[in-house]
Amino acid sequence: MSDAMRAVERLSAPVGTTLSRFIVQEQKHFPEALGELSQLLADLSFAAKIINRDVNRAGLINSDGGVGGQNVQGEEQMKLDVVADIRFARALQRGGQACAIASEEMENFIDAGNHESRYIVALDPLDGSSNIDVNVAIGTIFSIYPRKSPIGTPPQLDDVLQPGTEQVASGYVLYGSSTVLVYTTGRGVNGFTYEPSLGEFFLSHPHMRTPENGRIYSINEGNWNDFPAGIRAYLDGARQRKLTARYIGSLVADFHRNLLKGGIYLYPPTVKAPSGKLRLLYECNPLAFIVEQAGGTATDGTRRILEISPGELHQRCPLYIGSKQMVEQVQNALKDTPEPPSQP
Repeated sequence: MSDAMRAVERLSAPVGTTLSRFIVQEQKHFPEALGELSQLLADLSFAAKIINRDVNRAGLINSDGGVGGQNVQGEEQMKLDVVADIRFARALQRGGQACAIASEEMENFIDAGNHESRYIVALDPLDGSSNIDVNVAIGTIFSIYPRKSPIGTPPQLDDVLQPGTEQVASGYVLYGSSTVLVYTTGRGVNGFTYEPSLGEFFLSHPHMRTPENGRIYSINEGNWNDFPAGIRAYLDGARQRKLTARYIGSLVADFHRNLLKGGIYLYPPTVKAPSGKLRLLYECNPLAFIVEQAGGTATDGTRRILEISPGELHQRCPLYIGSKQMVEQVQNALKDTPEPPSQP
């Protein structure tokens, strides 16, 4: 073969499987599926493309920084938090496949007006948004549940307040040096990288598996004095074993790195946040579904995350998630290390 022909062959090499084609292929494994879930995933990926564009030009159009207020969580609300919330809400409402939407940025869930739809979507539209101003990776987290109320009726709060075991799909989008969408429908985990010149997500990480053990731990050690004794004991052991500390401060970015390389992400309860900081429905549950499908584990220290029944929309929860052996070590440390007696 001539050099010219080799060059032509390289230029005409297949670009891979698109997300939309992959979703259609996966639908064949669910004979009862009517296409709504596939369309719902397509709507979420479309909104993610728009957010990717907005994030990439945030500094140019002055959309970084705060809006001067707080969201329902009491956290500073960034401009792109609001933009992302609007983008996803519009995509889901107009797509017609979500009957209700629960978001970190909304005090209550919203009735999307699609009462014939069978699905509920819970999401954190822009995780780690405080990192936008310093150009650090941020993300989106989403979770899809089947509705419990009768088809054709307005959605109810009970439709949203379901344990993670009821999820039919979950995923996240990481906006970083490249934009990656990772999702599961309970048949393993697959990742897709965005090709902006073609406007498509292409399969780049098929059949993702996380290592049984790892050497990375991710935690905000600035809260050391407020951690439970068991967590401090685990971290002491991690330092003695010369594990690597890596903490970005964007949950999606930290989780994605540990999923690929092997590691654990820890957000324990503290004096300031005795129930933990992360939200069960749209942060802990979707990532727990993914990590379990990839061979890892997620717990609040004593319970499997996916088995916790939520009592409120924005319920918080401690989270220890990642490689199976590392999560088990944390659980053992919490069980075996008693808390010191409180000072009188």
